[in-house]
Amino acid sequence: MNSKKELAVAALQNGTVIDHIPSEVVFQAVKILGLENSKSAVTIGYNLTSKKLGTKAIIKVADIFFDNDMLNRIALIAPSAVVNVIRDYAVVEKRPVELPEQLIGIARCANPKCITNHQPMHTKFNVVSREPVIIRCHYCNHSVAGKDAKTL
Repeated sequence: MNSKKELAVAALQNGTVIDHIPSEVVFQAVKILGLENSKSAVTIGYNLTSKKLGTKAIIKVADIFFDNDMLNRIALIAPSAVVNVIRDYAVVEKRPVELPEQLIGIARCANPKCITNHQPMHTKFNVVSREPVIIRCHYCNHSVAGKDAKTL
C-alpha cells in the first residue's frame, strides 16, 4: 500500500499560480484575467480545503506571466489571493495581490442612473476601504463592497 500523498494536478513547469482565492469568486477571477479564451493550459481547483478561508480556489496558468496591474485587478474580489510565479518547476516569486487606488474598466456601477450605464465609457472606481473592500464610483459616488461588485 502506497501511503504517499500525491498532487491532484501535475506540477507546472512555467507559468502563474494564483492561490487563496475564495471559492465563490474563482470564476469571476477567471473572467477578470481573460482566461476564458486562453490557448494555454488552465487548471482550476475549486472548493479545496483551506485553514485560512475554510474553502479556497486556485488557478494555474501554463506559460503565461501576468503583469502586476492585471493580477492586482482580482484584489477587488479576492483580496487574500497570493501570486506564485513558476519557472522550471520552482517558485521564483511569491506575493499577495494589492488593491490599486483606482479600478478602471473592471466593475459595473450598480446605480442605474450612472452615466457609465448609458454612455460608451470605462467605469472608474476609487477604493475607499481596503478591509473590508469598498469601492466608490468616480462619476456618481455610488459605493459597493468589493465582494458584491459586478465585474465586467
